[in-house]
Amino acid sequence: MNVFQDANRKQIAGRRRMDWTLHILFVVATSIGVIALCALMIDIVMDGFASLQPELFTNYPSRKAEIAGMKSAIVGTIYMLLIMAPLSFILGVGAAIYLEEYAKKSRLTRLIQLNISTLAGVPSIVYGILGLTIFVRLMSLDRSLLAGALTMTLLVLPIIIVSAQEAIRAVPKARRDASFALGATKWQTVAKSVLPSSMAGILTGVILALSRAIGETAPLVMIGALTFVAFLPNGLLDSFTVMPIQIFNWISRPQPEFKELAAAGIIVLLALLLLMNFSAILLRNKYSKNI
Repeated sequence: MNVFQDANRKQIAGRRRMDWTLHILFVVATSIGVIALCALMIDIVMDGFASLQPELFTNYPSRKAEIAGMKSAIVGTIYMLLIMAPLSFILGVGAAIYLEEYAKKSRLTRLIQLNISTLAGVPSIVYGILGLTIFVRLMSLDRSLLAGALTMTLLVLPIIIVSAQEAIRAVPKARRDASFALGATKWQTVAKSVLPSSMAGILTGVILALSRAIGETAPLVMIGALTFVAFLPNGLLDSFTVMPIQIFNWISRPQPEFKELAAAGIIVLLALLLLMNFSAILLRNKYSKNI
């Protein structure tokens, strides 16, 4: 009996040592990433804080660093978001509802699901090539705001579909059964019971996907978005630029003043991303309380 007890104690002690070792390893790995991120943030703030002036938001890009701003890039980013958000929400959530609630579980639906999950991890430049082929050349939209928004919608659709499916799948089956027991139809159950219960997860996924989209540069470079735009787009078919492309334009110039402007632009872009992520948290908490 004592032999078995000693063996159990040794086994438990070995597991605790392994657990402690892995815990330390994970803490070290996390600390390295956090320290590197903090170092980058401090460096960006030190370089760009002095350039965070009102002229940065009110002036157009210029070849002279002292009067250059990113007004057209900020407005172009907002316009693109306003086009992307409803398109990606309707198409992405609609596809998720169909796949989870209406589509029969067959080999075809499993193949579609596999393709959607695969597309969610495809490099963004592939979507740029797809947007260049379909929207710019085939549909003759040229380097327009609409072509850019549609390309970025393709980028975020798989992410939104997958996150919306997970949120819908998390709704308990008992909630659906209770709705059917009260005489509700399939659509009434989805609209009045399933969607309100899953809306927190759906909105979180949509906002985080849009946050990724506004930080992407490669797809817009592929479709030919301009790096120097000294005007605001007046329509969907006008040329445009966005903040990541404007930052790329500034960082590629040799003058140190443009490096400072690029750092200031990065701070503005990070502030926008943090604002969107914070809004996702607020919406998630609001809908969770309602449920």
